[in-house]
Amino acid sequence: MLVLAVDTATPAVTAGVVDLTPGSPPRLLAERVTVNAKAHGELLTPHVQEALARAGKRLADLDAVVCGSGPGPFTGLRVGLVTAAALGQALNRPVYPVPTPDAIALDARTGKPLLVATDARRREVYWAAYDAAGRRTDGPHVDRPADLAAKLPAVASAAGEGAEIYAEVLGLPVVEARYPSPVSLVAAAAEELLAGARPAALTPLYLRRPDAVEPVGRKRVTKG
Repeated sequence: MLVLAVDTATPAVTAGVVDLTPGSPPRLLAERVTVNAKAHGELLTPHVQEALARAGKRLADLDAVVCGSGPGPFTGLRVGLVTAAALGQALNRPVYPVPTPDAIALDARTGKPLLVATDARRREVYWAAYDAAGRRTDGPHVDRPADLAAKLPAVASAAGEGAEIYAEVLGLPVVEARYPSPVSLVAAAAEELLAGARPAALTPLYLRRPDAVEPVGRKRVTKG
C-alpha cells in the first residue's frame, strides 16, 4: 500500500512517500522536509512532487493520503489539510487525519509515559500526554508552559519543539523528536489504512481562534 504523508502543523513542511505492508512496519521510500514556519504554502506541493519523484512514483500510484491534523497555528495547519483534501478528491483516494502529537510520540519511542509539546507561539505550547505504549491519555490542549508545569501529568520525559524551548520550565528530560516524520504519521493511521476503514472527518485541531477577525463596522472615510 503506497501512502503519501504530509504535515504542516509545526515549522517543518513535511511530505513523504511510505510503503505500508501488513505485518511490517511502514517503510520510507522518500521524503522532503524543510523547517520554515513561513513557507508552508510555497513549499508543500513542491515537496510532495519531489518526494514522489525520488520514490519513482506518481500521484496516480497512491492508495491513500495521511495528513497531520494539528494542533497547530491556523495558517500553516490549513495548508496541509487543504492540500491533502484536494489530492484526495482529485485522485479519489481516502485521506486520514492524524493528530500531529500522536506521530511525534511514535517517533520518540521511549517505552515510558511521555509528554509531547509543540510550539504554539504566543509563549504557549500545544501538548498531549501518552502512556508507555504510546497511547494518548490526555490532550491535546494549549497552555502556557508554566501553567502546564503546575499540572504536569505523570510522565518520564518530553518530546517536540515546545518541550525543547521550554525545557527549563517543564523540568523534563527531552527526547530527540522535534517534528513528525512521514513514517510515524503513517504508523499512527496504519490500522485504519490496512483495514480500509472510512476516514474520520478532516477536521483541523486549532484549539484557539485565529488572530485575524472580521471588522465590526465600516470605517468612516469622510468628515461629518
